[in-house]
Amino acid sequence: MPTYVYRCGDGCSDFTERHPMAAIPDSANCPGCGTGARRVIGTPALGASDPAAMRLHDATRATAETPAVVSNVPGRRRRATPVSSNPLHRKLPRP
Repeated sequence: MPTYVYRCGDGCSDFTERHPMAAIPDSANCPGCGTGARRVIGTPALGASDPAAMRLHDATRATAETPAVVSNVPGRRRRATPVSSNPLHRKLPRP
């Protein structure tokens, strides 16, 4: 639900309320003095989330727009062939 800011006409501080978008009241009762307060049109709180999440979102968006280019496919590492110390293995045929 969106958060809306209301301003009291008697000089009280601004206050916020949450309402569904389908039922936004134009005025609300001030919690300080109880009189009617009008809704204030302000800027959306787009950057009010977690800074780490915003950095991750920006990094993900940057890689989508300009992906890293590679010049070749990374090769597989070959496992080292195990060497046996048994002298009978030397007599076996080699591939």
